Amino acid sequence: MELNRLKSIPLKDIKIDDIYWSRYINTIFSRGIKHQWEILNDRIEGVEKSHCISNFMIAAGLKTGEFGGKVFQDTDLAKWIEAAAYSLEIRPDAELEKLVDWSVDLVEKAQGEDGYINTYYTIVEPDGRWKNLMEGHELYTAGHFIEAAVAYYNATGKDKLLKIMCRFADYICQVFGEGKDQLKGYPGHPEIELALVKLYHTTGTKKYLELAKFFVDKRGCPPDYFKQELEQRNGRFIFPEMELFDEKYFVSHKPIREQTTAEGHAVRNVYLYSAVADLAYEYQDQELLAACKANYENIVGRRMYVTGSIGSAELGERFTCDFDLPNHSNYSETCASIGLALFCKRMLEIEKDAKYADVMERTLYNSVLSGISLEGDRFFYVNPLEVIPEVVENNPNLRHVKAERQGWFGVACCPPNIIRTLASLGQYIYSVGEDELYVNLFISNTTSCKVGNRNVNISVKSRYPYESSVNLSIESDSSEEFCVAIRMPAGCKVRSAVVAGTQLDVTANIEKGYLRLNRCWKGSTQISIEFDMPARLVVADTRVNADMGKAALVKGPLVYCLEEIDNGKYLFTNQLHLSTKFEEKFEEDLLGGTLAIYTDGEKIVSNNVKNELYHSDGVKKVPARLKFIPYSLWNNRGKGEMLVWIRYEC
Repeated sequence: MELNRLKSIPLKDIKIDDIYWSRYINTIFSRGIKHQWEILNDRIEGVEKSHCISNFMIAAGLKTGEFGGKVFQDTDLAKWIEAAAYSLEIRPDAELEKLVDWSVDLVEKAQGEDGYINTYYTIVEPDGRWKNLMEGHELYTAGHFIEAAVAYYNATGKDKLLKIMCRFADYICQVFGEGKDQLKGYPGHPEIELALVKLYHTTGTKKYLELAKFFVDKRGCPPDYFKQELEQRNGRFIFPEMELFDEKYFVSHKPIREQTTAEGHAVRNVYLYSAVADLAYEYQDQELLAACKANYENIVGRRMYVTGSIGSAELGERFTCDFDLPNHSNYSETCASIGLALFCKRMLEIEKDAKYADVMERTLYNSVLSGISLEGDRFFYVNPLEVIPEVVENNPNLRHVKAERQGWFGVACCPPNIIRTLASLGQYIYSVGEDELYVNLFISNTTSCKVGNRNVNISVKSRYPYESSVNLSIESDSSEEFCVAIRMPAGCKVRSAVVAGTQLDVTANIEKGYLRLNRCWKGSTQISIEFDMPARLVVADTRVNADMGKAALVKGPLVYCLEEIDNGKYLFTNQLHLSTKFEEKFEEDLLGGTLAIYTDGEKIVSNNVKNELYHSDGVKKVPARLKFIPYSLWNNRGKGEMLVWIRYEC
């Protein structure tokens, strides 16, 4: 069967004005991007130094000094440029564009005569190029700069950075391949694979696509390239902890076509499989697509948190095994959630199945947004589902978990990754084909696009996910029919769907989770959909030990949590009944305006009159009024306990 992929709509054609998302987007456009620029220049007091711009200045010969940070430090600038590019595509800003152009000039000055770019190897280890693909992150770094170059070219039409990165990509094509003197390796941290596909689409140069496929096809094939490297460098590691990791960590334990479970470092996994999905489409490769489906099903069915986050273990920031989903010690890196959204977006475009949009939505609304404060200047790298501040601050086994967002990190991959995701949010709302327009997310916006050769205007108005009604307006200049496919969210029933004043039989028109409406859209057509989307409790599979006897509160895509500021200390002593009723209340003065959910529960109180650690005096239950807020908003009112999974009685 021939694959026929949908595409995103250019960001410049989408104007978002949404109750849930606009405050984040406006914050990063007005403040967040420029704030991070100051951090990259080491001009913000009280946060960990970035060293990023300084490293490029040294590599360019514009100053003297020592390299600072990690081997992948350059990627912070790459992701910042990409975020700035998306911002400029939507909202032109001469000052911001000037900063990007200055950065591009700096990157060019740091580029070697052969096209090579990497400040660590230029400054610290000039003879170490390509000798440590397992840890060196050279290809990972190149990938992020390629993505930045494509984004900036698309946003502004300026091709200087694109030409710089084409020179680098041309050099990489010379270094890697099946030729006699070429390296047969692949990156320890995938990223360049998906970037090369983007570069191919932008330039039409097929060798970039072929190199991406080479990296994917070589991965996991014997002999083990990383072991060979390690022997050649006499067992020397950049990161000593790497000695503890096996092939699964690098997702290189088997050839991609033989992999059936989601393994390894969570970010590596979903970045890699994003590229595998791209290549499955480009080469019409059903085996690669089958591997993507298997990886996705294992993640979603057995290894993903209710918030859409992934990565159970701190050591290796990785997947572990099926149903191992601890809530207080999990890693759930923000970058991994972003990578999962990228993977789901690609699978959605290829498979046209709403199940991918459901997971994409869940991770965007919960575990991506939890990574950034409402002010846009503080961040979570790790996103637990249960926090007791005095425990995480005193238990060395939980040193990775923070009770409050941080201003920056020594390894700062997540903050610039969040702002590039928020700046590019429009790419997730719609997918377009020759005769199809898919509405994936109910984010209020106005958009102009092409469906084949038809000019189409779309408007979405809603207070989703706080309220369950969605109103759409579709207008076309063509009498040709085409399909508007509107996602019916999982876990929500449709109360009514009215098109141009006519009530529809929804069940007769749903395919793969989308309400498919085929008609002539000339003129303006109004669509109104009402979902049944009450707050409800969900429980986990009984094989998830950490969640046994507990429930989580959700409303549509939103996962809710308890916070100490609303419910007092010892949140884990609260419980509720599965049959409990919930009161939904939008509060304008709560966290900038959000929907709180209330219910009556109980608090378990000790009868321990002697204040003994262990006793036989039993416990009692006292009434408790519980208040829940969206998980993404926790820790915006100071440090305190937080809990997603709460005890229940049947």
